[in-house]
Amino acid sequence: MNRLPKLILVIILASTLLSGLVMAGCASPATAPTLAQGPAIGKLAPDFQLSSLDGQSISLSDFRGKPVLLNFWASWCGPCRLEMPFIQQIYEEWSDKGLVVLTVNLQEDPGRVKEFVESFGLSFPVLLATNQEVPLAYNIRGIPATFFIDKNGIIQDIKIGAFSSGAEIERRLGKIIP
Repeated sequence: MNRLPKLILVIILASTLLSGLVMAGCASPATAPTLAQGPAIGKLAPDFQLSSLDGQSISLSDFRGKPVLLNFWASWCGPCRLEMPFIQQIYEEWSDKGLVVLTVNLQEDPGRVKEFVESFGLSFPVLLATNQEVPLAYNIRGIPATFFIDKNGIIQDIKIGAFSSGAEIERRLGKIIP
């Protein structure tokens, strides 16, 4: 007679445990794991909010649903100066096709940045990183550095160093533009 209560207790515990495992497999999408964020290919690009040269507040997440070319640079950087005409060319040719070009100047005086932009005839958005927060989020150790981000916000390619031509940029755009 003593065995029956123990058997019932074991059955109850086993069924409770089993129902818990089954229910865990039916979790709502809100509890599903999210894609890891970070400055690497295959990861979600770190979001940020920076002011543009003309004073607008711009976030990377504002452009979700569109491919983004994100470039980090400074006016004192020789290779950055060399690639700016190529980035301008890409902006002019591809922005009507849905490509968003964002450039982030690293900690320079806005007046100096504006002078640089005007002297090169640049018309793409220039964002100002006035501190290290965004460059650190992207692990910027050298410039220029360019991230190719797809419409889902996933980094598909990274180029450290200057582009040698507009064609070089266009080849990489194939990774984020269907």
